[in-house]
Amino acid sequence: MTRTQKHSLRARIAVAASAAAVAATVWGVTVLVPTGEDHHDPRHENASRQSATPNDGKGDGKQGGASASPSPSSAVPEGIAHASEAGGNAVNITIDDGPDPRWTPQVLDVLAAYDAKAVFCMIGAQAKAHPDLVKKVVAAGHRLCDHTMDHDTTMAKKPVAYQESQILDAKKMIEEAAGGGVKVEYYRAPGGAFTPDSRRIAAAAGMRPLGWNVDTKDFGKPGTAAIVANVKREIGNGPTVLFHDGGGDRSQTVAALDQVLAWLKDQGRPTGFPVRTAP
Repeated sequence: MTRTQKHSLRARIAVAASAAAVAATVWGVTVLVPTGEDHHDPRHENASRQSATPNDGKGDGKQGGASASPSPSSAVPEGIAHASEAGGNAVNITIDDGPDPRWTPQVLDVLAAYDAKAVFCMIGAQAKAHPDLVKKVVAAGHRLCDHTMDHDTTMAKKPVAYQESQILDAKKMIEEAAGGGVKVEYYRAPGGAFTPDSRRIAAAAGMRPLGWNVDTKDFGKPGTAAIVANVKREIGNGPTVLFHDGGGDRSQTVAALDQVLAWLKDQGRPTGFPVRTAP
């Protein structure tokens, strides 16, 4: 082999080795960078399909990248909660859009009749207008959830400063209405349109982002039987069930909640609260 041929061979070997090293580096980056799982299946109300960043409340709560872990200032995870503190057989009842002077007391009566507990996801302005109802909810042993100031289902598309104001102002109003140092323990995005920013803001303020697994579709008033059927059909999706005590006539909700709680009792399934911390 001539000197020129040897030189050419060495050059080809060097190029091949360099290409292999680059390929290995790229492969390593690919497998090490986690993939986000932000789902955005829109909810029952007039929430429109969001961009790739928002995550609706029915998602599995697993978040990729930096948003997967809690912020340094908070022990509350940013991932969306679904599981129950009471174990795998328990069901989390959640009540949205109140408090309402007509319907919230009726919902409380039904819950009391079955010794059931629930999380009430309150609108800030509603809580400020009806502090007596907020106090009744707390006195009955239920927990509070921040459902923003105005239930703006387009909030996910608006600036971070706006999202922060909607979340933190509502939290302040609900806690002031509750009194006695009671804290809001969860945050639920309007229409389920969570964003990495809204989850981060909520967690930093001590509130666990709260999703749902069963949409009763009671907001659309499909009839008591249809609401109950929705629960029975979807309860296999997970433990957190979505009802409403605000937003209009909730007589179907009250009747359906009674039937659902009776059915759960027959099934030997207790009610519990959603998890707030990581396992």
